[in-house]
Amino acid sequence: MMKSKILFFVFFLSFFLFLLTIQNAEAQCAMCRGSLESSVSQGTTNLAAGINKGILYLLVMPYLIMGTIGYLWYKSSKANQAKVQKLYQRLRFVGQMSKN
Repeated sequence: MMKSKILFFVFFLSFFLFLLTIQNAEAQCAMCRGSLESSVSQGTTNLAAGINKGILYLLVMPYLIMGTIGYLWYKSSKANQAKVQKLYQRLRFVGQMSKN
């Protein structure tokens, strides 16, 4: 019980310190932003659309990878649980047969 309280306190403290150190951030680096602003002011939006699609691609990939790993883990867990259940039923059946 005490260990979980200490762990919670450390997590809360590190999260609070993380929030204190956050600074305002721009969406792109200075060079990308300058390039996008100049291309949009000239009337071309292809470059901006391409960079936005790239940002979305980079955003989605970690979630897709973690989702795939989670799904495979869940499926493996269900298969192992079914095997254990079948083994338990066999052992129970053999136990009942030996009593008779």
